Amino acid sequence: MDGIQQFTTFFIASIIFVMTPGADTMLILNRAMLHGKTAGLFTTIGVNIGVLVHTTFAAFGLSLFIANSITLFAIVKYAGAAYLIWLGAKQLLPRNRQRRSSSSHSSGPARTGHVFHLASGILTNVLNPKVILFFIAFFPQFIRPESLHNPAPFIFLGVVYALLGILWFSLLSVFAASAAERLMRTERFQTWMDRFSGVVFILMGIKIALTRQH
Repeated sequence: MDGIQQFTTFFIASIIFVMTPGADTMLILNRAMLHGKTAGLFTTIGVNIGVLVHTTFAAFGLSLFIANSITLFAIVKYAGAAYLIWLGAKQLLPRNRQRRSSSSHSSGPARTGHVFHLASGILTNVLNPKVILFFIAFFPQFIRPESLHNPAPFIFLGVVYALLGILWFSLLSVFAASAAERLMRTERFQTWMDRFSGVVFILMGIKIALTRQH
């Protein structure tokens, strides 16, 4: 595509970044292991919708505007941190745990769960200031200087990045759900997973809250 340079390098680097564990990976693993493959896949779609949102922001200069604004950057940062801490606290609170198979008996709750997992993926990604900084630093390296003000190259690279993310996280969701299928039959494992996930989400939320603007 016109305006793109060193696409092979971008492709390889994107695979490495997509596979590097982070908040998105933890969220998808959590959903897949605790709620099943479908939950993991809906979370995967949500995360990569978030990628496309960041791509659009970067393409039209909004990401740079947010990154340079103390107020806007703080709003995104603390909203993202609060959301992850809320997810973590929710995992730690005692609750009635339903078996993954129970969702098949009621389409209403299942649909509600799908929307929740989709929204969780979107919010976790969109409200992560690290992703904002990453996109405005990473993408321009593979766009010719004369095309930096053209949204098309950004959109193209973002779509490629999102497709790689969908592929990797879908495989991860299927694998994690299959690996946890037997373990999830025990209440002890569910409790351990909830506690472990809760602590990790809270720590990631704190880490995001401490993200520096530059």
